[in-house]
Amino acid sequence: MIEIRSLRDLLRLFFIYRREFKLAVITTIVVAVLGAFLLPARYESDARLLVKPGRDNTTLPIEAANRQTLIAPSTQHDPIVDEEKMLTGRPIVHIVAERYMAMTAEPPQGFWKVTKFYIKKGVGEVINGIRSVLQFVGLAEKQSPLERLATSLEKNFTAGHEPGSSVIEISFTWDDPAVAQKIVETWVNAYLEERARILGRKSLHTFYETERAKVAENIQSLKDQLQGRLKQIDSISVDARLKNLTNQIDRVTDAKVSAQNQISGIRSLLANASQQIKSQPADVVTMRETSLNPTQLDLKRQLNALQVERARLLRTYLPGTPQVNQIEQNIRDMEALSAQEATRLERSQNTAPNSLVINVKQQMIDAQLQERKLAGEIENYDKTLAELRAQRDQAMTDEPQLNTLSQQLRTAEKSYALYSDNLEQARIDHELDNSQISNIALIEHATLNPARVFPKSLLMLLFAIPAGVAVGLLTIYVLYLLDQRIHDGTRLQEMFHVPLWSSIPDVQDATPAAVTASLYRLYSLLPLDRIAAEGFALGLTSARHGEGVTFIASQLKRLLEERGHRVSVDGASAPTPGEVLLLDASALSSNPQAFLTLRRADQIVLVIEARTSTVPTIENAVSLLTTAFGKVDGMILNRRRFEVPAKVLARLNSWRGAA
Repeated sequence: MIEIRSLRDLLRLFFIYRREFKLAVITTIVVAVLGAFLLPARYESDARLLVKPGRDNTTLPIEAANRQTLIAPSTQHDPIVDEEKMLTGRPIVHIVAERYMAMTAEPPQGFWKVTKFYIKKGVGEVINGIRSVLQFVGLAEKQSPLERLATSLEKNFTAGHEPGSSVIEISFTWDDPAVAQKIVETWVNAYLEERARILGRKSLHTFYETERAKVAENIQSLKDQLQGRLKQIDSISVDARLKNLTNQIDRVTDAKVSAQNQISGIRSLLANASQQIKSQPADVVTMRETSLNPTQLDLKRQLNALQVERARLLRTYLPGTPQVNQIEQNIRDMEALSAQEATRLERSQNTAPNSLVINVKQQMIDAQLQERKLAGEIENYDKTLAELRAQRDQAMTDEPQLNTLSQQLRTAEKSYALYSDNLEQARIDHELDNSQISNIALIEHATLNPARVFPKSLLMLLFAIPAGVAVGLLTIYVLYLLDQRIHDGTRLQEMFHVPLWSSIPDVQDATPAAVTASLYRLYSLLPLDRIAAEGFALGLTSARHGEGVTFIASQLKRLLEERGHRVSVDGASAPTPGEVLLLDASALSSNPQAFLTLRRADQIVLVIEARTSTVPTIENAVSLLTTAFGKVDGMILNRRRFEVPAKVLARLNSWRGAA
């Protein structure tokens, strides 16, 4: 567990795992060098085939190839892929394996080649023996030497092409460049021979001619049936007939709706006219003679005389006297009689029939006649609609059969044209087959490449050291992630929630002053007032043996004695005022007596050895102490070492000063 905060921490990390780094670098370099010189050489031979467009590799159906048809991209296949599958098929591989076995039956010429031949043969016998044992116990399937050789050849053979290219690129890898070239030549020749043999076809001329005659008879039969059906519906096509009938039905329906609307208007008119006739008088006055009412005139003269009499009495009598009241009563009676009489009297009048009533009655008669006429028209419209709809239903009943006949006729005509077009092509194909003309051209023969493709020895040697360094750095990183050891006390308090009292350096690498400073830091944390007043017991414990509990106790005892304190180690009695009792309770996980010793301690300090103690061990120790005593007062990191050599730090500081 190391916290990386600066370049010095990275240098520490390097020097901590320097041994592993060197081992990884040396191992990588050794493997690279051995691989460069000991790995079996592999040589490659190449060839190229040009696949020319032709009917042999057309994968689309004949209908799509000869008609204007939209083909979905997912249904289109690359014909070059089909050729590659034929080239790498098992029949071709078996043919090549048989020829290779015949070619290598005799041992080669030359001492080195003969030696390699017999060594390879001996190794093969050993492998065959092992294979026989595995086959006997059922762990391997039985295979003939030819099948095993074919599998090996197939693994080392590749054939492919670039997108959009018509060139098949062939590559074969083997341990001998001459043998690789020979195998590629044999492979290509076997492929071309088998392809020419398999694609040999019989003439399609007779087939196309017979099929064309059958299609012609079918076309004539379909035309006769279609013509008879069209005569029955009296139209050139069922669609035209349905369209015509639909238009007629629409026109008649519109006329019927218009007539019904007119009838509704006429009936509304008749109802309104009847109401108007009832509200109008039958006769009207044409002339009337009137005059003033003589009775009313006489009453008015008498009224005037009474009013004159009243005026005369008022000159003699006061208002309210009997004489005045009598005359006023007479005036009121006279006014009432005058008001009852009409002002004018009708002397004579002339009457005549009401012309408005006569006119309305005439219009009602006309409307009734129009209503009867429209009702008759609607009846005719209904009959016409029934006939048209019956004809349309019949046409719709015949429509599927007519459409089927039309579709069959169109398909038959296309098939007839297709067979006619392919008749000549079939003849040409037959002639090409007879002449063994192929659409595969060998544009690059098998090459002899003496340069090996594997291993790249020079490249491996050049990159051996960089690769070793990279592997070493990767090893350091992996070890850094996996390492659970405590190297410094930076994150101890954060991880274990226990304060770090002091870090004591390793006495072999550190100066005495550094060790003394660490001890004084530990001394400064002791409760000196309590020591002077009551005495103090300090328990020092560790998770395992050998983590430095005894060493720290002895060094702390020496320092306390120098400071004038009385010190006892593992004393049986309680400390007296001015005395410090140091309790050695190491090996907490394997020493049950340590718990009894720590019961007497006022404070408990856990000692951790740097580069040895691990996080799980410390967690277990802290958990045990917390469970037993409810606390851990502090930690001491013992034997802390700064792994970077002093000369490296000095050089780094000099570089910084120069910068």
